[in-house]
Amino acid sequence: MVCRIFVNVPFTRGQRQAAKGSKRLISVIRLVTMLTVIRDAWIVTQDASRRVIRGDVQIKDERIVSAGPEFNGSADVEIDASGDIVMPGLINTHTHVAMSVMKGTADDLRFPDFLDRVFRIDSDRTDRDMDIGTKLGCMEMIRSGTTTFMDLYYSEDVIAKATEEAGIRGIFCWCVLDTQFTTQKGDPLENCKRFCSSHKGLRKGRPGVGLQGVYVCSEDTCRNAKQLSDDLNVPLHLHLSETRKEVNDHRRSTGMRPAEWLSNIGVLSERTVAAHSAWLTMNEVRLMGKENVSIASCPVSNMKLATGGVAPIPEMIQNNVNVSVGTDGSTTNNSLDMFAEMKILGLLQKSSRWDATITPAQMLLDFATVNGAKAVGMGNETGSIENGKYADIIILDGKAPNLRPLMPDNIISNIVYSASSGNVRTVLCQGDVVMKDRKIKTLNERKVLDASEDAWSYLCGR
Repeated sequence: MVCRIFVNVPFTRGQRQAAKGSKRLISVIRLVTMLTVIRDAWIVTQDASRRVIRGDVQIKDERIVSAGPEFNGSADVEIDASGDIVMPGLINTHTHVAMSVMKGTADDLRFPDFLDRVFRIDSDRTDRDMDIGTKLGCMEMIRSGTTTFMDLYYSEDVIAKATEEAGIRGIFCWCVLDTQFTTQKGDPLENCKRFCSSHKGLRKGRPGVGLQGVYVCSEDTCRNAKQLSDDLNVPLHLHLSETRKEVNDHRRSTGMRPAEWLSNIGVLSERTVAAHSAWLTMNEVRLMGKENVSIASCPVSNMKLATGGVAPIPEMIQNNVNVSVGTDGSTTNNSLDMFAEMKILGLLQKSSRWDATITPAQMLLDFATVNGAKAVGMGNETGSIENGKYADIIILDGKAPNLRPLMPDNIISNIVYSASSGNVRTVLCQGDVVMKDRKIKTLNERKVLDASEDAWSYLCGR
């Protein structure tokens, strides 16, 4: 946490002349180191040993400096978490956050009708409703313990600004597709290049390259997007094998299934994050594992849209595919709650395999934390509570009945199978307290909530 103290200083004669007629305030900014301490909590570290310990967490400015030993000194900010759960912030690796303002507009429709409805609304979007939708989605994510999300959309400049105001971290992947299929002004790839160039220095957020999917992206578009990802060393995020029709259509047109085709043209890499990945063969899984690809499994979205297919999670793990969790957007899931998503992911795998051991609680928590960090290219910076990593931390109410009894032996299971978004008390992202005791500190909640109805009526009420 960095405190900016503005100190008035006398102007020199030259400064007075330069400032004459100007309304700008000329100040000296001094940066003051801040020490934050979270006291007496159950700390779910998610470190290499997956330690659960009782103690304090010290944060110096943006980063964790100690986890475990009691800190006897004084701190600038003290957070009493006695008996609470302190854990890494959750990482949502696939969503369309600005669509939060569109929830409830395309429910209970067959997939083709759903697409027609959403695309029609999407073409009418403005910067104003994108800003409101992003802030609404960020508020929902903050309240449900998400500190980092990976977004795939256009107008990511608007989304990035709104996310910065909300105080959490976004990986903003500008959507690239063939020009004949887009509603964007200009060429989507060039738009993506400009966005990545202008937003590479954000404090929390990071730019990325998006691909809508093989159904609207030619070989040249896919190759050029991959080249841009390589040149800038940023993630390449795409929809992959979400529906059986997508797979069958592509096989008919190219002779290959989507993941096979992407591997064949050299698009897959360790920076690739493939959302859904529900209709894959073992050959595709092996090809993805060979290239160290990450997937973002979105089980709620797939079930709600009735697209069928269950991501082959056990086979992915066996073949070196990095598995993470995404909610998808608010038109296909209606919720950005990562606690619900990781639980449902586990239940779907267990149920479809008739095997209750297939995705244990610790594995599911890994998907939503350390694996998510690896997917977005930040494995060394977030995803666990360890010295030197960003202080992306959430505090769960240890006095909540649904989390009790609370013991070291059941704490991981309680987080995965019992916890809900309502248990999240306090949220820090990169050392900044963005929510304290359920009160969001960064946005005017009432203003955003009220504006969301106006935006919905404009977009969807016609």
